[in-house]
Amino acid sequence: QVQVVESGGGLVQAGGSLRLSCTASGRTFSNYIMGWFRQAPGKEREFVAYISYSGSITRYADFVKGRFTASRDNAKNTVYLQMDSLRPDDTAVYYCAAADVPSSVVDAAEYDYWGQGTQVKVSS
Repeated sequence: QVQVVESGGGLVQAGGSLRLSCTASGRTFSNYIMGWFRQAPGKEREFVAYISYSGSITRYADFVKGRFTASRDNAKNTVYLQMDSLRPDDTAVYYCAAADVPSSVVDAAEYDYWGQGTQVKVSS
């Protein structure tokens, strides 16, 4: 079992930045790829970013490319999502998830463990 906990959400003005953190415990952290997803009110959960086991490979949804950066520190069992140039439509609950060998890194169903989410609100 892996426990996943996100932190770092909050209220920020458009154009501002936030850094989300996600800590996973319970099993060897480097054995899991980590994904970030988000869900806005009335919308389905959507893929935001993924980072590979070592952190050498990342992938982003088109709507965050160039603005968000995923990174990880396996020594600290932590993955980060640096969010810059935030826009009001980035407002959502952001979730961190872990998967061992997913068939697809963008499919939420492939992830085994999820955090409780952290709220990000961007004001205009």
